[in-house]
Amino acid sequence: MVDCSEKLKMLREARHLTQLQVAERVGVSKAMISAYETAIKTPSVEVLIRLARLFNVSVDHLISIDSLVGLNVAGLDDDSIALLASMVEKLKSKE
Repeated sequence: MVDCSEKLKMLREARHLTQLQVAERVGVSKAMISAYETAIKTPSVEVLIRLARLFNVSVDHLISIDSLVGLNVAGLDDDSIALLASMVEKLKSKE
C-alpha cells in the first residue's frame, strides 16, 4: 500500500487550502481527503493524478518514489512562476 498521507497534508497546508477546497477540486469528499491524510485510505490512481495536477507535482513525488524538493509558489502570479521554472531549467542545464 502506498502512503502519501504526510505529503498530501504538507502540500495542502503549504498552499493554505482546506480539506474541503482540495476535495472539491479533485472530485472527492472532504472525509475522503481526511482519510488520505491520516492514511486510513489510499487514493485511487485517478485521484492521485488529480492531486498531482492540483499541487503541480508528479505522482512519483506524492508516493515518495523520488526525493523532489518543492518550492512554495503560493501568492505568486503565473508570470513569476514561469520565470522561476525557467530559472530552474537554466540551472539544471549547467550540470
